Amino acid sequence: MRLSPATVPGPEIMCSRCSRVASNKAQEMGVRIPRPLGQGPSRFIPEEEILQVGNEDANMHSVFADVFADMGRLDNITLVMVFHPQYLESFLKTQHYLLQMDGPLPACYQHYIGIMAAARHQCTYLVNLHVNDFIHSGGDQKWLNGLDNAPQKLRNLGELNKLLAHRPWLITKEHIEQLLKTGEHSWSLAELIHAVVLLAHYHSLASFTFGCGISPEIHNDGGHTFRPPSVSNYCICDITNGNHGGNESHQTTGSVVQGLDSSCEVEVLMEKMKQLQECRDEEEASQEEMATRFEREKTESMLAFAIEDEDPPPAREVSRHFEDTSYGYKDFSRRGMHVPTFRVQDFSWEDHGYSLVNRLYPDVGQLLDEKFHIAYNLTYNTMAMHNDVDTSTLRRAIWNYVHCMFGIRYDDYDYGEINQLLDRSFKVYIKNVVCSPEKTTKRMYDSFWRQFRHSEKVHVNLLLMEARMQAELLYALRAITWYMT
Repeated sequence: MRLSPATVPGPEIMCSRCSRVASNKAQEMGVRIPRPLGQGPSRFIPEEEILQVGNEDANMHSVFADVFADMGRLDNITLVMVFHPQYLESFLKTQHYLLQMDGPLPACYQHYIGIMAAARHQCTYLVNLHVNDFIHSGGDQKWLNGLDNAPQKLRNLGELNKLLAHRPWLITKEHIEQLLKTGEHSWSLAELIHAVVLLAHYHSLASFTFGCGISPEIHNDGGHTFRPPSVSNYCICDITNGNHGGNESHQTTGSVVQGLDSSCEVEVLMEKMKQLQECRDEEEASQEEMATRFEREKTESMLAFAIEDEDPPPAREVSRHFEDTSYGYKDFSRRGMHVPTFRVQDFSWEDHGYSLVNRLYPDVGQLLDEKFHIAYNLTYNTMAMHNDVDTSTLRRAIWNYVHCMFGIRYDDYDYGEINQLLDRSFKVYIKNVVCSPEKTTKRMYDSFWRQFRHSEKVHVNLLLMEARMQAELLYALRAITWYMT
C-alpha cells in the first residue's frame, strides 16, 4: 500500500485541538508528556527555512511517500536534504538499493554494519535508526549488547571499519586477504564490496549528520525531554559546546549579514573565482610546480583543525559497537610518517573503481556514479544574493581539498586555487566535518560563508559527504584490486 506523508505521526501534523485534548487526558492519568528538545530537523538551520511536511509539491510528495513506505519514517536527514531534490532522489535510490533490495548480505548484516560504521564517529542518531531497523529485520538482539556478541564474520570487519573511517590510506591487500581467506568466517568478494560500500556510506552520512546539525526525532534518545521549557529554551551543556538551539542562535546564520567584515565576502570570493579563470586561460604552471603546490596544501591541511579540549571517551552505548575506542583520525604526514601520494591518474573512480563495484555488486556502481556526479555538478548558478554565477571553480576546490586531506592528488589541478578560494574558517569546518565530524559545532557552521543561504551550506555538506565517500572507496577498491592481481 502506498502511504501518504500526511500519515507520518508527529506533532507538526497533529491539530492543536487534538493535541490539547490528548495533553489534558494524559495529565489526568499522570502520564508525562515528552516535548522535542530541538526546534525542527536541524540545530543549525531555523525550522521556518526548512520545507514543512504538507507544503511540498507533487513530485516531492511522491518522494516522501516512497521514503515512508520503504523505511516506515520520514527522518530529519531527508527533511534537510530536500533543499536539493535532485540529489535527494539519487541518494534515496542508492540507499534503497543498498538496504532494501536483495544483495550479497542479509538485511540484519546490512543494518549491523550501518551501526558499526556510525558508531566509529559516535553518531548516535544513525546508530539509533539502525538499531530499530536491525530489530525489525529479525536481527538477534544479543548482537546489540556489543561487537563481542556479534558473529565472528562481522567482528572480523572491525579493522577495516576502523581504517576506512579514520586512516584509509593504511588499507593494504593484506587486510583484504585476511577477510577473504578460506575458512568458516570468510567473506566473498561480492559480500565484501557490499560491506565496503555500506561502511563508506555511513561514515560519510555521519559527516552530513554532524555537519548539518541533524536533530534526533522526538521518539529517539536525545530527541525529547520531560522537563518544562526553560526561559532561554536551551540548556547550559548546549551553550558550552556551541550547539545551543534557541532562536537567538539562529540570528547569526544563513543570509543574515554579520558585521562589516562579512559585508562583501561574496563579492570578494566571486572576484577571486573570476581572476583564477582568467589566469588559467593565460598560463599553466609546470608539473613540478603543480606537485609542489599539492604537497604544500596537503601539509597546510594538517593545521586546519579547531583547537579542542582533550577528546572525551565515547559513550558506552555507542563504543560497544566497535573496538579500539582510542583510534581516530591522524594526519598521514605527522611525525615524519610518509604515505605515498595517491595519484588519481593511476587509480580513479571513473576508470577503475566504478567497473569493479559494478562487476561484483551489479547496478551499485551506476547508482554511486550518478550520486557523485549530481553532488559535484549540482548548481543553481547562484551565490548568496547573486545570480548567473559559474560556481564550478569553487565546487572543484571544495571536492579536491577533501581528497587532498586524504592524500589524493589530481595531476591536472592547480592546488594553489584552494588557498585563494577557501579561507581558514571554511577549512576548519571542512576538516572537522570530513575527518572528525563528531567535533563539529554550530559555531563552526556559523563561522564560514556568513552571507550565504542555508541551502548553500547544505550543498557544501553534500559535496563533503560524497567526496569523502569516494576517497574511502578509492583506497578500499585499490587494495581489493591489488589482492585480485
